[in-house]
Amino acid sequence: MNNSLASFLGQPLIIGNRTIKNRLVLAPMTFLGHVAFRELVAQYGGYGLLYTEMCSARAIPNENRFVSPYFKWRDEEITRLVCQIFGGEPGIMARAARRVEAEGFFGVDINFGCANGSICRQNCGAAILKDPDLAVNIVSEVRQAVSIPLSVKFRTGWKDDPRYAVDLACSFEAAGADALIFHPRVAPDRRTRPPRWDYIALVKRAVGIPVFGNGDVFDRHDCRRIIKETGCDGVALGRMAIAKPWIFAEWSQNLKVSPEIYLEAALQLAGFLEKHYDATRAIRRFKRFAYYYAANFKFGHTLHSRLKNAADMLQIETILHQFFRTSPELVNRPNLNFFK
Repeated sequence: MNNSLASFLGQPLIIGNRTIKNRLVLAPMTFLGHVAFRELVAQYGGYGLLYTEMCSARAIPNENRFVSPYFKWRDEEITRLVCQIFGGEPGIMARAARRVEAEGFFGVDINFGCANGSICRQNCGAAILKDPDLAVNIVSEVRQAVSIPLSVKFRTGWKDDPRYAVDLACSFEAAGADALIFHPRVAPDRRTRPPRWDYIALVKRAVGIPVFGNGDVFDRHDCRRIIKETGCDGVALGRMAIAKPWIFAEWSQNLKVSPEIYLEAALQLAGFLEKHYDATRAIRRFKRFAYYYAANFKFGHTLHSRLKNAADMLQIETILHQFFRTSPELVNRPNLNFFK
């Protein structure tokens, strides 16, 4: 069964005018999918595309990639990297997309999925789903501005009605979107209910462009189920990828995982963070990672409690070495109390 999953995930997929070699992608996540984490994932491989953190369309045209904490990348990853942008004005989104294309990114992604209050109060992210005409205008303006692949990450909407999501998907396709990443939860729902995978199936049947399913894919069984039940063309992994950065290679290339990988990956991420960020930003980002990472262990709350109180990266490394001296017990599925 593992080989059949790897075989499906390893099939090429055409997105717009380009092709990806793998159907498993990293979902865009703010403060988590940063350049240091992507470098760790790239070390293991097995992914089709990586996505940046959510980047402000208003800021992008004037951003310095060597200074910005978000609009930041390694040259080695750019051809398989999609930049996700957020904003509420079509012209500003189009201008940002032109900068993204000029830098050589694989593609650009429009964020209509973030339900964070600070983003929605700016009439950005999922808030734009309340105004479908504006959402479609943004997709259309960005499409006219660039020739690189254009994807849209979106939710069901603000009411639990799959017809709205299907109508949006069709409108996004008509406006020029090349692919969709669909998270089938209503915008106010911060993961208090299971995602409605059956809605992904409805969206997939309604459009002719690739659809990536997203939401509560925690193990190989879940991955097989979401593909079989929805007919989606690929899977976008979010929180589980943070917990296990090697998961793309494990599922799509049958990477053999040993217990040692847990300590090794955490220490490597700490080193990559120190390379790409100043001390304050580095430790903040590691502590966000630690919340999901701790979900791998039976007594992960102990590890997380120690890491969140660490004063610097040296102390984090000491805590990690101490925790693994006793060969901590792993869990089969993540502790969802950490997956907020």
